[in-house]
Amino acid sequence: MKDLKQITSTTKMLKLLYVEDNQEVREATLEILSDFFDDIIVAVDGTDGLEKFYAHKIDIVMTDILMPNMNGLDMLEKMQETDEDVTALIFSAYNEERYFIKGIQLGVEAYLTKPLKIDQFLQVLGNTVKKIEALKGYQKLQQYKEIIDFSSIVSVLTPDGKVKFVNDAFCKISGYRREELVGNNYIAVTKNKQETALNTSIWKKIKEEKEIWRGITKNVSKQGNIYYLDSTIKPILDKNNTITEYIAIRHDITDVMNPLRQLNDFIKSVKVPMIVLIKIENFQNIENFYGQDILQDIEDNFAKQLRNFIPQSLHFKNVFTLNDGEYAIALDKGDCSLDDDAIFSLLQELQATVEEAKITIGELDYDVSIGMSYAYGKNVFENVKYGIKLLESSKKHIVFSNNLADKEQLKASENIRTLTMVKTAIEGDNIISYFQPIIDNKTQKVVKYESLVRLIDENGKVLAPFFFLDVSKQGKYYTQITSMVLDNAFKALQITDKDISINLSALDIEKEMIREKFFSLLQNHKDSAKRIVIELLEDEAFKDFEVIKAFITKVKALGVKIAIDDFGSGYSNFERLLDYQPDILKIDATLVKNIATSSFSLSTVKTMVLFAKEQQMEVIAEYVENEEIYNILCSLDVDYSQGYYFGKPDILQKQ
Repeated sequence: MKDLKQITSTTKMLKLLYVEDNQEVREATLEILSDFFDDIIVAVDGTDGLEKFYAHKIDIVMTDILMPNMNGLDMLEKMQETDEDVTALIFSAYNEERYFIKGIQLGVEAYLTKPLKIDQFLQVLGNTVKKIEALKGYQKLQQYKEIIDFSSIVSVLTPDGKVKFVNDAFCKISGYRREELVGNNYIAVTKNKQETALNTSIWKKIKEEKEIWRGITKNVSKQGNIYYLDSTIKPILDKNNTITEYIAIRHDITDVMNPLRQLNDFIKSVKVPMIVLIKIENFQNIENFYGQDILQDIEDNFAKQLRNFIPQSLHFKNVFTLNDGEYAIALDKGDCSLDDDAIFSLLQELQATVEEAKITIGELDYDVSIGMSYAYGKNVFENVKYGIKLLESSKKHIVFSNNLADKEQLKASENIRTLTMVKTAIEGDNIISYFQPIIDNKTQKVVKYESLVRLIDENGKVLAPFFFLDVSKQGKYYTQITSMVLDNAFKALQITDKDISINLSALDIEKEMIREKFFSLLQNHKDSAKRIVIELLEDEAFKDFEVIKAFITKVKALGVKIAIDDFGSGYSNFERLLDYQPDILKIDATLVKNIATSSFSLSTVKTMVLFAKEQQMEVIAEYVENEEIYNILCSLDVDYSQGYYFGKPDILQKQ
C-alpha cells in the first residue's frame, strides 16, 4: 500500500461523489473522508447521486447499495452510459451474492464494509489511486511501469491463451513457479475455478469485442487457498486491429473483500466443509464497558492470536474475521481423519487456551472468553449460526450443531402456520376475550373480572394465548390483537357492573396507536372509566420508560387503576413499583401455588403484603386452587383471590 502522504497528495486533487441515504452513517463517514478529499459532493439516494454526477466532473463515486428511489448499482449502471471508465467503490453492509455479481459486471473497484475501517479504506484507496493516476497520466510511463511491476500482479497471455509472462507477484499469490506457467495454457495449468458465466463474459469482452475488461475475480492457489483479485485485462492490438496478446494487471483484495463471501466461497469449493464459528462472549457488554476503540483493538488482537491458539492437529488453514466478535475457522472434513469426539476434545483445548490467554493493549491485559458452534456437511454455515444462538440461551460453551438448520426451518414453518391462523382469526373477528372472576376474600363475592385473550381456530377450537401470542409478537398481528382485546374489555363494561382488568405490557403502551385507541375508548366510556384496571405486564425490553410513566399518570387522572401483574417473578423489583405508583399488586402464581408447602413462598408473600399495605395498595393473589391456599391468604390479609377454586375463565354473561 502506498504511503499515506502519497495517497492524500493525489486524493486532495480528486472530486468524490459520496451517496448514502442513512444520515447517521453519512455524517460519521464524512468525518473520515474529509481527511482524504477536499472536494466532496454528497447525495442522499441514487436519483440524487445521478443528478450530481451529471452536474459535476466526478473522479470517484462511493455509494451504498440499498437506497430509496434508485439503488446504488442501478445508479452506477446509468453513470456508465455516459462514462464507462467511472471509478466506483461500494460501501455497504449487504453481502449477498447477487450484489457482488452485479458489482463485478459493472467493474466496481472494491467493496467496503460498514462501518468504515481505516485500514481497509486505505488499502482500497491506495489501489484506486494507482488506477486513477494511470488513467489520467499523473506519472511518466517509466515510473508507472516500475510501480505496476512492483505492486501489481501482472500476466501476459498469447492469443490462444498460453502464458507468455508472469511477474514475481503473480507467482507468489498463485503458488505456481514461473516455469510451471510459461508456455502452457493458463486455464489448464491452474485448473481455473472461476464461474463459467464470468469466464465467458471476460473472453467475450477482450476477444470478441477487443475491449478492456475490469472486475473482481475469484481464484484458487496451487495450495487450494481462495484469493480475490481486482483485475484489468486489455487486449493488445497491432495496426491491423489483430490481437497479439492479452495483458492483465491485478491487485490482491482478499483482505478487503467481505469475509462472509470468502467463507461462502470456501464452503462451495470443498466436498465436506467443516466450520467452527467462534463468538466472543458478552461482546456487547465488552463494547459498553471499554468503548468502541478498545473493542476494535480486542477484536483485531484476538484475530491475530487465533491462528496460534488453534491446536495443530485440527489442521485448519482458513480463518475468517466476521462481524460483531465472530470468527470462523474452516477445513475440508474429507481431509480430516479425526472423529467427532476427538474434534470436540480439541475444541475444548482451544477454549481453555483462550481462557488462559490475555489480550494485551497498551499496558493493560484483557480477558476474553468464547463460545463455539461447529458442524460439517450440508447447510454448514446455517447450522453453526443457529448453534451460536443456542449457546446464548444455554450455559454451554461448545455445541455440535449439525441439523440445527432443519430443526429451525421446521420451527419457522410452524410459526408461519400459527401466523396464518392468527391472520384468519383476526379477519374473521375470532379474537375473543374470556373473563375470570376475582373475589373479595372477606365476602367471597365477585368484585372484578380479568380479561383474558382467546383465539377461535378454523375448527372452532378455543386456544389459550400460549399457542399464538408470542409468535404474534414477531409481526404486526400482536398490535391488532391488543386492539381487539381493548374493544372486548370495554364492551364487557356494558354487561357487568364489576371492574374489568386489561393486561397491557410496557411494549403495548409504547405503541402510539394503542395509546390513542385506549384514550378514545375511555372518552366514549367516561362514566365507566373508574371500573377499568390496567394490569401492567413487566417487560425489561421496553425502550422509553418516560412514555410509560406519562401514560400511567394520564390514565390515573381519568380514574383508571393500575395493577402490577405477576409480581415476584421475572423482572419485578420494588424500585419499579415506586416508579409506577400502582393501586393494586398481583402476586405471581408460582408463589401462591406453593404457599402451603414452601416456607420461602410463604415468607415472600408476607413481605409483599406488608409492603403493599404500607404503600396503601390492594393485593390480589392468583392461582388460588383450593381452600387451604385461600385460608392462608386470608390469614395474611390478602384482599382478593383469583383462581379455579372460585371460577375458570369463560364468556362473560350479562348480569
